[in-house]
Amino acid sequence: MITDFSLLELALLALAALGAGVINTVVGSGSLIVFPTLLALGLPPVAANMANTVGLAIGNIGGVVGYRRELRGHWRPLMSLMLLTAIGAVIGALALLVLPAEVFRVVAPVLIVVGCVLVGIQPVMNRRSAVSRQGGLWPSWLQFPLIFGTGVYGGYFGAAQGVLIVGFLELTTGEDLQRVNAMKNVLQTVAGAVASVIFIFAGPLPWVAIATIAVGSLAGSGLGAMIGRRLPGWLLRALIIVIGAIAVVALVS
Repeated sequence: MITDFSLLELALLALAALGAGVINTVVGSGSLIVFPTLLALGLPPVAANMANTVGLAIGNIGGVVGYRRELRGHWRPLMSLMLLTAIGAVIGALALLVLPAEVFRVVAPVLIVVGCVLVGIQPVMNRRSAVSRQGGLWPSWLQFPLIFGTGVYGGYFGAAQGVLIVGFLELTTGEDLQRVNAMKNVLQTVAGAVASVIFIFAGPLPWVAIATIAVGSLAGSGLGAMIGRRLPGWLLRALIIVIGAIAVVALVS
């Protein structure tokens, strides 16, 4: 595993993490920026995924703090979703460690493509769920198995997990988008934290890269909470899709 990085490489990684922190807070797809950057710096896919998960888990805390006002009065119903997310993340993280690395090499490009598609169609999902804000378009009980599934996904890979969470919660709860986004920040932080604990005990990690990601994404998440609502969503989505496409090419070439 490559653990030595030049100052230029660390600066590039910090910049990617800063952007990922903003995007994770606003949209929920920051992994699609940091993960390809780690691949470009020479980390193997599984190691890059673990470093990405651990680093961004720390940065996601800034998004939770930044959206704390939207969470007032919603912590109690959120607890069950946090528990389901944590259980799912354990399963996903263990699957990443137990399954052969070649499985991840095959699955990761597919998951990135799925993530990019979800980022692209999220505005459509938002418009559909806005039709019924009183209860959502889908039965409310569906949020539980769906959020459990996002926890498994987040523990295994996590790219665009936030997009999945936002889409599912909007369709099953009919909550205001900003409150849903705040809930998303909590749930993706839980998934990342649980997976991180497992990865830390699983073996050596590139801690210099992780620290760089953590600092950059923490700064970015705070920035995203302040200005995220003013950023053009189409630009963020286009950037994520382009970077995701680059990651797919890097993995399959």
